[in-house]
Amino acid sequence: MDANHTHHCCCSRREGPQSPLLSPSPGPLTRSLPSTQSLASALSPGASTPGSWTAHPWSPESANTSPPSTRSGSPELKVRFQTEKVDTAPRVGVTEVLPTVTKSVKSICFVGAGFVGGPTAAVIAYHNPDITVNVVDLNEQRIAAWNSSQLPIHEDGLLKVVRTARDGTLDTMVKIPGLPRSFKLDARSPNLVFSTKVNEAIEVADVIFICVNTPTKTYGLGAGSMADISMVESASRTVAQHAKKGAIIVEKSTVPCGTARVIQDIFKYYRPNDEFEILSNPEFLAEGTAVENLMHPDRILIGSARTLAGMKAAESLKNVYAAWVPQERVITVNTFSSELSKLVANTMLAQRISSMNAVSAMCEEIGLGSDVDDVSLALGQDSRIGPKFLQAGVGFGGSCFEKDILNLSYLARELHLDVVADYWLGILKINEYQRERYAHRVVKELNGSLRGKKISVLGFAFKDGTNDTRNSIAVHIIKSLAEEMPLEIGIYDPGCAANEIMEEIEKIGLTKAQLERVKICSNWRDSVKQASAVCILTQWKQFRGADQLGRSTKKPAKTPSQPLTKTFVNGKLTEMAILELEAMVARDLSITSVDPLGRLKPEATAEGFEIFGLAASMMEEISQEPVNWAEAASLMQEPRWVFDGRNVVDPIELQSLGFKVRGIGK
Repeated sequence: MDANHTHHCCCSRREGPQSPLLSPSPGPLTRSLPSTQSLASALSPGASTPGSWTAHPWSPESANTSPPSTRSGSPELKVRFQTEKVDTAPRVGVTEVLPTVTKSVKSICFVGAGFVGGPTAAVIAYHNPDITVNVVDLNEQRIAAWNSSQLPIHEDGLLKVVRTARDGTLDTMVKIPGLPRSFKLDARSPNLVFSTKVNEAIEVADVIFICVNTPTKTYGLGAGSMADISMVESASRTVAQHAKKGAIIVEKSTVPCGTARVIQDIFKYYRPNDEFEILSNPEFLAEGTAVENLMHPDRILIGSARTLAGMKAAESLKNVYAAWVPQERVITVNTFSSELSKLVANTMLAQRISSMNAVSAMCEEIGLGSDVDDVSLALGQDSRIGPKFLQAGVGFGGSCFEKDILNLSYLARELHLDVVADYWLGILKINEYQRERYAHRVVKELNGSLRGKKISVLGFAFKDGTNDTRNSIAVHIIKSLAEEMPLEIGIYDPGCAANEIMEEIEKIGLTKAQLERVKICSNWRDSVKQASAVCILTQWKQFRGADQLGRSTKKPAKTPSQPLTKTFVNGKLTEMAILELEAMVARDLSITSVDPLGRLKPEATAEGFEIFGLAASMMEEISQEPVNWAEAASLMQEPRWVFDGRNVVDPIELQSLGFKVRGIGK
């Protein structure tokens, strides 16, 4: 999942001391922009430069300068599976064959500063203060945002992690209640650098993560289904030409099964006399909880060739994660199994959502008080099923689920497994059906016409806790509503900037007359004023209302039972131990600050950064304001419909205020 949401801002640059890039002990690269530096590689005519995979960063419209692979953009799977004897050999435990010494990792490079690369790099640097982590990208605005206090993506807890590793910390004296004296917590030096110096960062890295986008193809063979790995191929060429001998290459992007072999072939072409191991290390992050997912992962999956060299490389990467992840949570498998696991995981999560949405349709038609939430509760109590991803709604969106389902079904089709492909595609058919049902219900309840009526849309991000608008359910609903030519569609989302919302809406093919009816609002009042109906499309807690804000529509997420991790490394407290110390001090001293120990350096001001014309410092206060439904009732026009696409409001309470309420599966 790579985000392409860089705030349009003019942020202050952070300049560090210049240092040689190829010194025996590589230090952090200076943070700088590429305006005075050539980023062209010494490539043969027709080959890709670093700019080719971010010419229009992370965009499917980027030029495809890559030569065709065995099957355009899709590895020739059957032949490879039948000839790769090493990967089908009996499994051998890593500890049985590995020497006691593995490759020491001192420098890591992440190619791509999007949703996956940025947070993952930050957490790895956070827990490994002795490893220099460089994150490179050719998008100047994105890098400027990562080097500011206004990060390009919104994730709870991410800014603190970035500031700790990027800026370093201060010496601080810690007083623990109950202990007779304070103790000193030493400062840590910066070890996380965001830069546009692509080639230089690659040259000094022991481990290189490829974290570029793999969108669904929009052209040619496999259009609308197959993953476009051209950016992975192009980034791999750049890495192949500049990586030092023996560097470990890690595919972090979500890719089709067999892509590791494509990367290996690229390295063999450019570096025929050098050996490189290609690992698969897919991310399993949920937007909105990415930091929590990285801090307390269910598992870390590492795929490698089942050879001694491959398993040694996997062990080196495992040692990086060992700084905070218990050993039993790191799973090592063969490369192809790792690549396939990522696609199947997302597909099965989406399958659960579509299953409940199918049930919601039945509940609505059965009547007699059938409630999909009751069914979900009953199913979730079954230990074989569990409660997660059983919440019905208007459908799932985002950049991952749909793309990965299409990728998996295309793979099945290529393997002549048409029944399997159709099975996976059924998940998407239910999802499309659910959002169409919702839009039709809105029009039907408003007497079959939206002419002369304003519709309020609350929520545009594909889920709460994130500013990601890619493939949002809201954009599909808005298109259906705009086709009815309403007086106005007023959109408000507490987490998204106006330009990001409008960029997505402009992609859906509305006519000029339809587009003129769409207005982006800076607060919920402007959205609901004079509206005949409200459509809740994202489950932001603010939409529950002031009286319900303290209540959650979801059960609180439980942190998985975490085996004890290291408390000290090289005589210093680990960051996991410091987090526990912070929690204890904050609890005992009733401190609400995100920095209860006073470790963080002063935060730089992001000058010129504005959202909706408001200073960034004001954004958080305004975006957290809950909807006052009693006030909303006074602002709206009859018949005051609330179409709750996420089942977040209390229908009885709203009905007492004069609203008509229609939820999902009720």
